[in-house]
Order: sequence, then C-alpha cells, then structure tokens
Amino acid sequence: MSWTYVDIKRNAPGVILSIAMFAVLIPMAFYKGANDASPIRSVEPIGATVKSAHSDDGRTLYLVSLENGSSIFVDDDRPHLIGAPANMERVTRDNGVVFYRFAE
Repeated sequence: MSWTYVDIKRNAPGVILSIAMFAVLIPMAFYKGANDASPIRSVEPIGATVKSAHSDDGRTLYLVSLENGSSIFVDDDRPHLIGAPANMERVTRDNGVVFYRFAE
C-alpha cells in the first residue's frame, strides 16, 4: 500500500489522539495499582446523609452529603436508604490518597 502526504495528513489527528489516550491511560492504570498497594494510614468516622442512588450493571453509586456540606459519590454493593443518615469513613493512605467509604 502506498501512502501519500495527503493520506498521512488525513489520518494524523486520529493517530495522534490514539497515542495521546494510551499515553494517559497506561500510567493511570499503574498509579491505581500503586494506590491500592499503599497501606492505610488513618480512618476517620464522619457523618453523612444519602441523597440519591444510581444503579448500573450491578454497581450502585450513591450521592452522599457529608456533615461539612460537601457532596461525594461512593460506590457500594450494599443497599442504603435515600435520605437516611449514613456512617462514612474518610480513609487516608500512606501515599496521601484520600477516599471515602461506607463504614462496615
């Protein structure tokens, strides 16, 4: 197959976009693995209220309003009532990553 300058110029945006996506996604995958491997440094209880829920493909994503007024999304397999108070945990890992989860 012969390539001309016009063919290369026409395909360049798609090739550049594909390379850029891989350049971003591959390090993100390694970074997530590093976060999961980092030990938990602290767990702080925090009060919250479940505002809404969205279920898709067996996963449920909850919109939770924290006691300080901010809202977050939390993924959990267990059912939680909308409008009910929820016990949350603010988890900090040794590498500085902070995430929230429902208390067990």
